[in-house]
Amino acid sequence: MFFSSRRGDIVGHGNTDIAEWELRPGGMVVQKRNSDVNQNFTSKSTIKVRVKYGSSYHHIQISSHASFGELKKILTEPTGLHVQDQKLIYKNKERDSKSYLDVERVKDGSKLVLLVDVESRERRILEKLKVIKKEKTSKSLTEIKLEVDKLCKKVAALEADDSRGGIITELDVETLTENLMRTLIALDEIYGEDELKLQRRELVRRVQKHIETLDMLRMTRQNSISLKKDEKKNNVHYGVEFQKRQGNPKQQQPMQHSDSVVVTTKWETFD
Repeated sequence: MFFSSRRGDIVGHGNTDIAEWELRPGGMVVQKRNSDVNQNFTSKSTIKVRVKYGSSYHHIQISSHASFGELKKILTEPTGLHVQDQKLIYKNKERDSKSYLDVERVKDGSKLVLLVDVESRERRILEKLKVIKKEKTSKSLTEIKLEVDKLCKKVAALEADDSRGGIITELDVETLTENLMRTLIALDEIYGEDELKLQRRELVRRVQKHIETLDMLRMTRQNSISLKKDEKKNNVHYGVEFQKRQGNPKQQQPMQHSDSVVVTTKWETFD
């Protein structure tokens, strides 16, 4: 058999470290797997590097096949620096996070320098503040929307009462108008972008529409009150006149002259 007869040629002559071989299905002869060999390979691929940060040194044990980005993640805990705020220098050159240690010839015992990336930190902080502001704006718009929904229901109830001929008090109209104006001022102080900007604009439109509705209800109410006042005034006037005429019936008779009128005509004569 090929495996048994040629075994010495495959493993080599005079080699004290004789490797074991095995026959795979299909007739392929390969070296037998050995857990010790895998462990030795793993131990050789792990390196220990020294990273200088400020006046401190950090000894990091990491795979030689790891990237500089993975090394930054490990350095986050001992240094307290965010990954995006780190700048790793190796052989006087900044290394990209996507680059690999073995490709950049980082070996066991190599020294690296860690610096703070000020520009990256500023960008990250600004982006974080932007996200926080966006979340705050979204929360404020949600709260205002709930309040606007409640006020809109009250305005609709007043419209329904008015259409049925019910009594609308000035206090109800003024209170709703004041609350809607406060909401409009709150919306004016909010600045949003993209979708939040559209939500804010829609809320402003709704509030303005209901303020106009209340203004119309107020005008209708005032006109109704004026008409009632005029009607009452006219009724009072006619009532007084009627009472006067009832108390003095002579005023109901037409005026009569006691003296008779004598008309005399003198004709002028001519000779």
